[in-house]
Amino acid sequence: MKIFDRNRREDPEKRDRRRAGRNIAVVTVFFTALFFGLIGYYAYFIQFRAPGIIGSPYNPRLDKFADRVVRGSIVSADGKTLAETKTGDDGKEARHYPYDYLYVHSVGYSGKNGRSGLESLANFYLLSSHVNLIEKTVNEFQNKKNPGDSLVTTLRSDLQETASGAMGSNRGAVIAMEPDTGKVLCMVSQPNFNANELDARWQELTQDSDSKAALLNRASQGLYPPGSTFKILTLLEYIRENPDSWMNFTYNCTGTFKSDGYSIRCYHGEKHGEQTILQAFANSCNGAFAQIGESLDPVRFRELAESCFFNSALPYDLVSSKSLFSLNGDASNWEKAQTAIGQGKTMMTPLLDCMITAAIANGGTVMKPTLMDHMENAAGQAGKTFLPESEGSIMSAEEASALTEFMTEVVKSGTGSAFRDASYSAAGKTGTAETGSDSASHAWYVGFAPVEDPKIAVCVLVENGESGGRTAAPIARAVIDKYLQR
Repeated sequence: MKIFDRNRREDPEKRDRRRAGRNIAVVTVFFTALFFGLIGYYAYFIQFRAPGIIGSPYNPRLDKFADRVVRGSIVSADGKTLAETKTGDDGKEARHYPYDYLYVHSVGYSGKNGRSGLESLANFYLLSSHVNLIEKTVNEFQNKKNPGDSLVTTLRSDLQETASGAMGSNRGAVIAMEPDTGKVLCMVSQPNFNANELDARWQELTQDSDSKAALLNRASQGLYPPGSTFKILTLLEYIRENPDSWMNFTYNCTGTFKSDGYSIRCYHGEKHGEQTILQAFANSCNGAFAQIGESLDPVRFRELAESCFFNSALPYDLVSSKSLFSLNGDASNWEKAQTAIGQGKTMMTPLLDCMITAAIANGGTVMKPTLMDHMENAAGQAGKTFLPESEGSIMSAEEASALTEFMTEVVKSGTGSAFRDASYSAAGKTGTAETGSDSASHAWYVGFAPVEDPKIAVCVLVENGESGGRTAAPIARAVIDKYLQR
């Protein structure tokens, strides 16, 4: 029987042609994949990376953008102009800030000495123009610049003015945000400076030690001992470590907690007497929380703090500082007790304190703080929108509900009496943090309202304000009152 041998009988020329065709197909597929890969990366670059790279204040190509486009305005959520480009008598363009100092730490500035705040973050968008084609064509023929797009921020001018007015001449910060979106409603930092005078005062502001303080955005960059506002996290850790017995905690407060040769006093040595855990939180009893602190596992406590963005960069697009938590497995009882009441080496930014408070109001989910809402062209047509971004959950909904109950009791019967006669329900926590010097303590307040359907979360920090309940809480009350008047 004759067996067919394909390889032996196949025409060598046909075999070579078939191999060549296969090789051509492979090369074609490779270059086609490469082509579509490049197109895909180009689209990704334009959509996600181009604004950051092209918009960098260190990119010299931006000068070319400014040759063709008049830098767009920055406006508040309620339609007030916060920054605009004006042409002087000499024909030169310059940025003008109608509110002088009020938004210098959020909107920032743009001038000969660089950019900061939203002026820097939205640089690319402000130097982009989306006017219609006919207008662009006419402007080209007339050698005129196209009007740049405007940035509509999340900031509300009424809240910004209210917060600044309530702060008065105090140094510190106020920040308010929507719990479910992360939209920053107001951001005040004092001391500040007139954004219109930056270039003229540059040397003074950058070299004089007292003037330098005005450059710091205390809301996002200031680091302070959080005082009793940190008891929120101490309570959360205690609940987690004692899931079946935490509600049974009691403590007899004599005004001073003594342990291992050290003592911790309640504010002004107040004797709270017999306290449940709810009463201890509402009355901000240092002794009770020092005892709780000694019982906590420092390693687990650190894990909780770091899950809440301590010791790491915040999910925030402008400049911010890392909040610090240093407790570890070798911590002494003194360190654990100090940390539990928000003292010791723990340092926190008002922005993070506000984020954690907003997360409690939002069922445990942290939203990325944002100051940018959307862009509009010169005709007022909406363009790019900056959507809310979730950063995940830092606690369960059940834990958030429990903390809300405790913070509500602070207002009902404890140190948050500034809200007791409000027309809405409020939850909060006061804080009075020692500074480690002869200066008066820092005053804190964090809270949100209404409790049933939270719309606003606020953090107030008053440097050397002495009492969170007397100094910081009324400022927060003024901001929340104004917001809920709508």
